[in-house]
Amino acid sequence: MGLGDKIQNKGQELAGKVKEKIGQATDNDELVAEGKADQAKAGVKQAGEKVKDAGAEVRDTLRDTLGK
Repeated sequence: MGLGDKIQNKGQELAGKVKEKIGQATDNDELVAEGKADQAKAGVKQAGEKVKDAGAEVRDTLRDTLGK
């Protein structure tokens, strides 16, 4: 996972938390839902990046093991 992607995903997650809290404070259910959705999207992106990272680690380990 690139550093830029990590920062962007974390920013989206934090923005979602802020939206959710503001929505709760103002009794705005739509804003609460948007905040939760933003957090979920960020979580999915983070999970996808972790899978890519794990795949790259497996690839590198196999290359080292096979001597290529």
